[in-house]
Amino acid sequence: MERDVNVLDLGCGTGLELEYYFTLNGKASVVGIDLSADMLAVLKRKFPDRKIKLICGSYFDVPFETNCFDAAVSVESLHHFTAAQKLNLYKKLNTALTDNGYFVLTDYFAESEETEHFYFSELEKLKSEQGLEQNGFYHYDTPLTVEHEIEVLKKAGFSEVRIMRNWKATYTIIAHL
Repeated sequence: MERDVNVLDLGCGTGLELEYYFTLNGKASVVGIDLSADMLAVLKRKFPDRKIKLICGSYFDVPFETNCFDAAVSVESLHHFTAAQKLNLYKKLNTALTDNGYFVLTDYFAESEETEHFYFSELEKLKSEQGLEQNGFYHYDTPLTVEHEIEVLKKAGFSEVRIMRNWKATYTIIAHL
């Protein structure tokens, strides 16, 4: 039975995953956040008859209402950030979810701590070589290991975090409050 649910999509892009979500529940209301106005325009045209609110901005900066989302999702968007950045986002997300809410993350992860360290070291090297500001956002992949990602989610207050599925270095993780 379909019911009204509120879903937050972090880094929604053109909404590739939303078609699947709407087949599961056509009554769902979605708030999608993405940095690209062009991608959001494509998403809006794809689903003119659905309850979708689109926000062009960074999910780090956009305020979330408290206790208003039944679920949050992110697909292939969070592998650009440090554990500290994710911790702040996940704490904010934790307060935005309802009591029975959950977060589903699908992304790719570093296969080892050495690989994780290599990605972050390379980014620092590029910033230094190119004279880039330290705290700026750069679209450069810096995935954590899946174990480190799970640690950050638990540190943010998610009580049950488990791997739902994985294929190669890509995992789907579900985190419950």
